[in-house]
Amino acid sequence: MKRAFRVVATLLLTGLAVAYLVWKIDVGQTADVLKDASPWWFLLAVAIMTLTVVPMAERWRRLLVSQGMRERLPWLTRAYLVAYAAGQILPTSIGGDAVRILETSRRHPARLGGISAIVLLERALGGAATVLLGAVGFVLAIGRYDVGAYLWIEGAFVLGTFLLAFLFFSRSARPLLRLSMPMLARLRLERPVRAVYDGVHAFRERTGLLVGLFAFTVAIQTVRVLAIWATARAVGIDLSPRIYYVMGPLFFLVLLVPFTLNGFAVREAFFVSFLGGVGVDPNAAFAAGFLFFLVTVAMALPGGAILLWEGLRGRPRPTHA
Repeated sequence: MKRAFRVVATLLLTGLAVAYLVWKIDVGQTADVLKDASPWWFLLAVAIMTLTVVPMAERWRRLLVSQGMRERLPWLTRAYLVAYAAGQILPTSIGGDAVRILETSRRHPARLGGISAIVLLERALGGAATVLLGAVGFVLAIGRYDVGAYLWIEGAFVLGTFLLAFLFFSRSARPLLRLSMPMLARLRLERPVRAVYDGVHAFRERTGLLVGLFAFTVAIQTVRVLAIWATARAVGIDLSPRIYYVMGPLFFLVLLVPFTLNGFAVREAFFVSFLGGVGVDPNAAFAAGFLFFLVTVAMALPGGAILLWEGLRGRPRPTHA
């Protein structure tokens, strides 16, 4: 029943996004915009997104080391690239995270709970840094762009970030969390949920590490936003990078939620809605969103090539690192 509801909700949301796009754009004009797109700006966007995988893998490595799991940066970078490939056929970033958890747990048996907690914490650091970057972007946009309608979305993510931080790191939240134990026990989820909670809560005593990695993540996200700016420039949208520090963080946060398969239609609808609000032609905005989809496909190609190569050679046996 739950699975059926999720499928129906996904199809409904996808249908609404597609209907919105059909209403807003002209297919012929959009095709002309894409045909005239600059390949150099597109390649710059691909380079930005691909090169930032290495510092993201380094962030993951430091979290693993803090819990006694040592991995080499090249392998972690390889796992990230494979996860991006998986994300093309699984729901947004969530599917990629599941692949990373699975592959890492094969190398560290009996550490599934801790590994899941680390990947969740890494995702939370990315989300929190993105929320902060979005708040800064809104301040920069005051008096320049009319983006007030998106303040509610930003506010919701800010509230959610503080709530999650309270639940995972505050001891005061434990009595509230115990109330959920009977329900989790009936669903046979008590043990895995407790393992993930304990794994994340363990970082409560590592404030210095978390603050350092948070600052590191803000720097990474600051660079990644420029990939959206480059994608828009590829289709002739000539706006200051300033506006993308309002749009980009919101866009990355929206993609964290598994609305549709690989963000299909939701991604393009967000581009049309946001950029349309600052005077950009809907056809050009859709073209920018579609090009960003191609950027994610280009990022997935190395991971796909790695899986193909390993498949031809025979998958190496999992080893305890």
